[in-house]
Amino acid sequence: QVQLVESGGGSVQAGDSLTLSCAASGRTLGSHAAGWFRQAGGEKREFVAAISRSGGFNYYTESVKARFTISRDNAKNTVHLQMNSLKPEDTAVYYCAAKDTYRVHTVYAGESDYDSWGQGTRVTVSS
Repeated sequence: QVQLVESGGGSVQAGDSLTLSCAASGRTLGSHAAGWFRQAGGEKREFVAAISRSGGFNYYTESVKARFTISRDNAKNTVHLQMNSLKPEDTAVYYCAAKDTYRVHTVYAGESDYDSWGQGTRVTVSS
């Protein structure tokens, strides 16, 4: 498994932007599809965004489309989540996840699809 460490969380005002980063170690992230999930207090963890191994395909949950952008840099073993126009309902702990796959252009939105997880980074958005 690849080890994942998230960073970039914090407390912001509604309308602000944040960029989350996920750094991988142990194995090359290039052999993995990646995704971001989030969990608000008392809620189930939910899918946010996913990106294929190639970086050429991505997928977002409806509530973040046009506001969030997932990207990756396989040379640096990192995945990022650019979050713009943040809303109070975006408040959650955000988790990076990776799936070892031979499929280069497939994205995965299911929590059970992923085999490696980071420890999470907290994002708080105040109104």
